[in-house]
Amino acid sequence: MAAKAPLIALRGNQGISMVEGTPPCAPNPNFVSDPSSTCRVMAFSLDGSLFSWCNGECVNIINTLTGVLVHQLPKTKTACLSFSPRGNYLSTWEPFTTSKDNPNGSKNLEIWDIKSGQAIVAFYQKKRDTWQPRWTDDEEVCARSVSNEVHCFHGGDFSNIASKLRLQGVGSFEISHGKAPYTIAAYVPGTKGAPSAVRLFQHPDFDNPGSVLANKSFFKADKVDIKWNKKGTSALVLTSVEVDASGASYYGEQTLHCVNTSGESSMVQLGKKGPIYDVAWSPTLQEFCVVYGYMPAKATLYNHRCDAVFDFGTGPRNEIHYNPHGNILCLTGFGNLRGWMEFWSRKDLKMISKPQASDTTYFEWSPDGEHILTATTAPRLREGNGFKIWHYTGALKYQTDVKELWQATWQPCPEGVFKEKPVTLKAQATQESKPSGAYVPPHLRGAGAKKPAIKIHEDELPQNLKKAQENESKAAAKNRKKREAKARSKQEEENQPTSQVVENAPLSPSAPAAAVSGDNEKKIRNLKKKLRQIEELKTQQKAGKQLEVNQLEKLKNEDALLKEIKALEIGS
Repeated sequence: MAAKAPLIALRGNQGISMVEGTPPCAPNPNFVSDPSSTCRVMAFSLDGSLFSWCNGECVNIINTLTGVLVHQLPKTKTACLSFSPRGNYLSTWEPFTTSKDNPNGSKNLEIWDIKSGQAIVAFYQKKRDTWQPRWTDDEEVCARSVSNEVHCFHGGDFSNIASKLRLQGVGSFEISHGKAPYTIAAYVPGTKGAPSAVRLFQHPDFDNPGSVLANKSFFKADKVDIKWNKKGTSALVLTSVEVDASGASYYGEQTLHCVNTSGESSMVQLGKKGPIYDVAWSPTLQEFCVVYGYMPAKATLYNHRCDAVFDFGTGPRNEIHYNPHGNILCLTGFGNLRGWMEFWSRKDLKMISKPQASDTTYFEWSPDGEHILTATTAPRLREGNGFKIWHYTGALKYQTDVKELWQATWQPCPEGVFKEKPVTLKAQATQESKPSGAYVPPHLRGAGAKKPAIKIHEDELPQNLKKAQENESKAAAKNRKKREAKARSKQEEENQPTSQVVENAPLSPSAPAAAVSGDNEKKIRNLKKKLRQIEELKTQQKAGKQLEVNQLEKLKNEDALLKEIKALEIGS
């Protein structure tokens, strides 16, 4: 029996609802919609079995299969919430506030036990950017940052800090994926002329000098974004400075580095100048993709050693999205771009389709690895709110308008529920528009106006198409030269009358003027061509040019050629 399509949760000014993930996307009968217009946040557990949201009165947790309410938590101001990897814990965060009666404020980060519905620990966490606790995939370690330290709790015991990473000025950190031993990548901002740094520490012996697995320094890094690969062996570090000192980029300045647990680090060499828009690891392979450079942006695939594997060329794109199976890669251009989506087969690196989803503010792969959810949401865009479901071949399966949509997301599914299917390269109907051509200034527009032949931006072809075009160009040039040589030869023969050949190389007056057969005619034509070459050599010799040995040998063959022509003409 095929796996059932996952649900889609919707949040907007009309509350929270849940619909089936297959057209016609009917409301899920097991979920009772919440009509509250103050629903600030919602989230699924990573296996999709639980769903939670805050409606301004409480935090609700339900079982998605039955729709049964699991718990109601008395948290009215929750602005952020997230489940632990295995769904055993729920973290909630409220904005930190103080009052006259409570000048120190209250603990605003809480971790709840899903089974009992009780809060097991609470912390002070003022910054929203770093509110979320970090978990290992097996939930054996939970870590959070405090001033100059990272505190680690083991085995769900929050009554005791099991290990501490003491690091002066630590700004942010990420725990590696995969099995133990775990690695923590920590970022330390630079101060007083000292460079910023990202260091890898092996958990839990942080005080042991040998626990520092790698150390990478950066002189230009106001902030960093750290992304671990699936195995937890390498981390990509995207560094950013808010202002480009050269003034060349509106986006500031970015660099990308790869650091691994063996202590090696390297800077990713990019093939075009400009900002780095997005970086993503493959969920199944030891490779990553980068979109970078001034528009039209370039996209390149790299292996774990930072060697370029494939060049996707350039285009209007700024995001990267691998499907859950890693066999399809989608390059998209949203935001201030026109919404093109390029779907590529990872196995043979061929483009599958290129549909257009204009005004898209959100993109997400379905857990089945075949369908995509795109949404237009507020407050980014107030008009045209709604969502669409696409197939990766470019077919638009479903679309609907929502009066004011804030969020839309697929229900996650456990790994292995949906099996990987062969990729279909035959693209279906897409919403691709005709090329707009080069920009034409207003004063040159009109029926009789001469249009410029220069394009403002010339896209580079993908690597495979570029090679095919080069090979085709070489073959076309070779064939063109052959055709031109054949045409010249024919033209020379037509312009050279037989009487001239006879005059240059007199035959016997008594030679019969019989009709020449087809085969003999071709032979005679070739022999006369050789006679013409001999005549040219004679002319050069008379002009004083010293002939080479092979050219002198040709002169000696003149009599033999004349006799052969005569014999062929008589024989015909």
